[in-house]
Amino acid sequence: MANNNSGNTPFEIHVHGEVPLRGDVTFEQIQDALKPLWNYAGAKSLTAGAESAYEEEPGIRFDAKEHALQMCWTVSGDEDFRQALDEMCMGLNDLAEAGAPIEVTFYDADFDDEDDEDSDDDEEARDDFVMYFVGPTPAAIMQVQRDLLVQDMMGLMERHFDGSELGEVVEAIDRLFERRFESLVTSMQLGRPPRNSGGSGGASGGSSHGGSRKPRHLH
Repeated sequence: MANNNSGNTPFEIHVHGEVPLRGDVTFEQIQDALKPLWNYAGAKSLTAGAESAYEEEPGIRFDAKEHALQMCWTVSGDEDFRQALDEMCMGLNDLAEAGAPIEVTFYDADFDDEDDEDSDDDEEARDDFVMYFVGPTPAAIMQVQRDLLVQDMMGLMERHFDGSELGEVVEAIDRLFERRFESLVTSMQLGRPPRNSGGSGGASGGSSHGGSRKPRHLH
């Protein structure tokens, strides 16, 4: 796959997610919303840029039956790809039927786990994992953020407590999101949370480094 940053590509960047789209959305609208991605990959259209750098990944697809955008797509790039993601999220907000998360993983292209024994003990991969969120309204985006956080917290705490004991935890999370609602409504970055919130808005996310590298999606 061609890339307009082919001379400086320290990362392999994987974009993964499924976004439910409104019934009236056309392929042309999808192509326009995703232009930041396929243009970054050096393609002249979504059709030309939809193929992933890895053959085992399905790439970018529009499921006409489910009316959903499916992404399991890898491209080589740099930190500037984050700008393309911001622009893509703003475009998808206008097409989405409901809120949806999009996982983005930056894999350090110069770091190989197989070479760990021969590398400096202090050396770590510069991997980064970020959750982006899209949706037709701020409330829809907040809802999917809340649902992911509840799912993660329940999974963690059910190791120590019975699920029936965790109602207060869910109530506390709901109160936190209620207080965030006003700031979410007025935010100029509805497609993604501020960087100082951990890159995840309270859902699963953050950075992954060194020996705990996030595994690739395999299909």
